Amino acid sequence: MKHINYIDWGLIDYKEAWDKQETIFKEKIDEKLNNPKTSSIEQNFILCEHPHVYTLGMHGKVNNLLINDDFLKKINATYYKTNRGGDITYHGFGQIVGYPILDIETLGLSLKDYIWTIEEMVIRTMKEFGIICERLEGATGVWIDSKGKSARKICAIGVRASRYITMHGFALNVNTDLKYFQYINPCGFVDKGVCSMEKELGEKVDVEKVKKLLYDNFVDLINNK
Repeated sequence: MKHINYIDWGLIDYKEAWDKQETIFKEKIDEKLNNPKTSSIEQNFILCEHPHVYTLGMHGKVNNLLINDDFLKKINATYYKTNRGGDITYHGFGQIVGYPILDIETLGLSLKDYIWTIEEMVIRTMKEFGIICERLEGATGVWIDSKGKSARKICAIGVRASRYITMHGFALNVNTDLKYFQYINPCGFVDKGVCSMEKELGEKVDVEKVKKLLYDNFVDLINNK
């Protein structure tokens, strides 16, 4: 049984969380380089929530942010260019952000396998609430009605990895204020929408319950792959 630590940072500023990730990420890479045969690197499944912020991936397009600095201040949001994959996305209150910092090599996963596992974790968790989700060919993340005219994303994924150590991760819209997505082309898409658990179910959802289900499903997938 592979042990994975459950860590909840609660509500935390995006830059503070990024700095904490970088510190842990670099420590784990150094540990792996100094002890290449070790399999004792701690596996951390970190969850948190951020105040309003837009983040752009390394290869994202700046013009997918549709507002200027003055408007960002007006809506109490910040903006960062990051070193993760993916394009632009939004983080905010009522959204679960996951930053698993893992040695996926010791978990027996390639980067492609790892992203699939994150997607599958979300798909299984949503199914427990009666929300049927799926993948969209050619795009990471988790979607509803992916092949229909009302295709909408409920979870975005953007990961960085070095030496099979991961950081950044996923953002699941639970009770998220979706109007903040109007100010970007989410993940670079101009023809697809976004959604949340609250929007799909018509009621607020217990965020803590969702967090625990995400963790349980992730651990189950890792130990039964």
